[in-house]
Amino acid sequence: MAFVIRPYTPPDLPHLYRVCLLTGDSGADASGLYRDPDLLGHFYAAPYAVHEPDLTFVLTDEEGVCGYVLGCRDSMEFAAWMEAVWLPPLRRRYPLPPVGDASKDAAMIRLIHKGYTPSSLTPEYPAHLHIDLLPRAQGLGQGRRLMEVFLNRLRELGVPGVHLGVGQRNVGAVAFYERMGFVRLQTFPWGYEYGLKL
Repeated sequence: MAFVIRPYTPPDLPHLYRVCLLTGDSGADASGLYRDPDLLGHFYAAPYAVHEPDLTFVLTDEEGVCGYVLGCRDSMEFAAWMEAVWLPPLRRRYPLPPVGDASKDAAMIRLIHKGYTPSSLTPEYPAHLHIDLLPRAQGLGQGRRLMEVFLNRLRELGVPGVHLGVGQRNVGAVAFYERMGFVRLQTFPWGYEYGLKL
């Protein structure tokens, strides 16, 4: 199976949404958890590709897009753009759900209304990233290849450090980030934040 990493192009956007959903349950398929299949991608994938396409790379094989890495070079600037440009139309489209709604959709809609909050690691590690691969691309070294492409791009841009978050249940991702040289810097009830100096 031949894998190719290439820069993102706008026709890839629906595929980013799809990969985000199919890996959205701590690396497993989240499509059975959401009534609206786009909610995860609205927050965790699409805004990065739209705002910083030069930091978005897709992994493809003969079946199509099977993974991506994407992120931003400056999390504070990204947060300001999200608040000014990306989130207002989504908030109009998705009104806040009733307080008693405990669905996954409701949780994501509340997050859209809350907005993106930069990590406290941002001063030293201003960039952050998300990387997701479908099962057919996992365990074959493609995650490392994607990560190296992304990190080299950050180095070209002179970015001093990058951080990311990972859920505690996603033990495969935790091991992967540690193999890539990321250091665990913060622990939360939901998971961990890692940083890497560039």
